[in-house]
Amino acid sequence: MSDPQDKPETTPELTPEAKAVLARARKSFLVSMGLLVVGLIAIGGALVYRASQSDGKAGGDYVIAALKIPAGGEVVSAVAADGRVTVTYRLGPLTSVRIFDGKSGEMIREVPVVSE
Repeated sequence: MSDPQDKPETTPELTPEAKAVLARARKSFLVSMGLLVVGLIAIGGALVYRASQSDGKAGGDYVIAALKIPAGGEVVSAVAADGRVTVTYRLGPLTSVRIFDGKSGEMIREVPVVSE
């Protein structure tokens, strides 16, 4: 086996142009990495801010346990928005929409869906 110290270490000297290109590349890399770090810190700060701003009203508008639709009705969709629950159901050939109050569960309105 050969001894690594037997061979003289010969690294060619870089030209001034090559040194300038390497210096520019290093600066560009440092600027890019700095922007990346600042961006990650900003995103992390936004996530922490959003997590700390707990809204006590989330889900508080809806406390009903059950909604009433006619027996044999098939629920097509249910949407909760603005403190109301809108249920679309099908009963045989008839399709209807019922709007319920989110707190009391009381039916506010029923709208039959008819085809033209």
